[in-house]
Amino acid sequence: MKIFTCSACKHVAFFENSQCTRCGHALAYLPERGVLSAMEPSDASPGVHVALDPAAAGARYRLCNNYTAYAVCNWAIPEQEAHEFCLACRLNETIPDLSNPNAIASWRGLEVAKRRLVYTLLELGLPVEARGENHEQGLAFAFKSDTPDGEKVLTGHCDGLVTINLKEADSPAREKTRVELGERYRTLLGHFRHESGHYYWDRLLKDSQYLTEFRALFGDEQEDYEQAVKRHYESPQQNWSEAHVSAYATMHPWEDWAETWAHYLHMVDTLETAQSYGLALSPHAVGGATAEAVSAKRVRFEKFEHLIAAWVPLTVALNSLNRSMGFPDVYPFVLSESVIAKLEFVHDLIERTGQGASAQIGPAAQRASTGRTLSPVESAVTPA
Repeated sequence: MKIFTCSACKHVAFFENSQCTRCGHALAYLPERGVLSAMEPSDASPGVHVALDPAAAGARYRLCNNYTAYAVCNWAIPEQEAHEFCLACRLNETIPDLSNPNAIASWRGLEVAKRRLVYTLLELGLPVEARGENHEQGLAFAFKSDTPDGEKVLTGHCDGLVTINLKEADSPAREKTRVELGERYRTLLGHFRHESGHYYWDRLLKDSQYLTEFRALFGDEQEDYEQAVKRHYESPQQNWSEAHVSAYATMHPWEDWAETWAHYLHMVDTLETAQSYGLALSPHAVGGATAEAVSAKRVRFEKFEHLIAAWVPLTVALNSLNRSMGFPDVYPFVLSESVIAKLEFVHDLIERTGQGASAQIGPAAQRASTGRTLSPVESAVTPA
């Protein structure tokens, strides 16, 4: 995630901001331009704003209805478009029951995570279409709560619709579930990224030329899913980190894919943030070997070796900073060679999306069987 500046006063601004804290200008994200811009109301056209960011070149916009009516969004819509909602909000098929006094706060948390997901998908050049506009291939979200009569809402994906239980926006409830399930990581953004992986498996991999390599890395997705779930919870796989990014990924090839996809989005977004801040790392272990400096400024996102070389030392630093504050590791994962090969497969598939590539994705499957874990020292090399 990039950091932004208010185009009116040049004060620092962040992706979620809807107002500049210095000059008071309304801020709105312009997804087709990738900028957060200060907005100036048009005197001649009520409801229309002029974007002040130089990249917008004076273009005119309307604020998303969820921005003006509920303050759960901060995106804008080009004036010439007939839509009432921005691209991210058009993905909503079901919103929370707003008669519940706590619904707005929970919905706001969901929308923040969803917009971060959509931002990354757009930055990666992936297709983002609302299911209401493309029923066959589009994406939709349903935010629902358990019913008073005991009906439970399961977070998951089916035919382009991602359903998320509203209680996931409640931090204590989410943490309780995380502990009960023995998960190392559980966040709202993680849910969105994981479920988007299921959606893009259907859109990019299902019936594609890449299935052979997918199966070599992740396994045969034709395995009975219900049986796989039962086996997973009855006999959890030991030593899962040798070939999987999480214990949940061992359940079924679809879940392995979705967990790996989510992990790749974690990497890309975090590294872009580090790059935006000009972060540079030069680790020096006391009494141990030193590693080459890694500058996030030099990471080229189209090259997987640059991503992975910068990722490990960055996460070591993040974990160490958290420990200094008495918090658990922000990144509680270990990447084996098998996991790295899967991540490279995801990377190559994304890079080729929309390019009409006909060749196999790459040699990742050939490197997946070593099972050797990449250490921070081995990974901390300066990108070429």
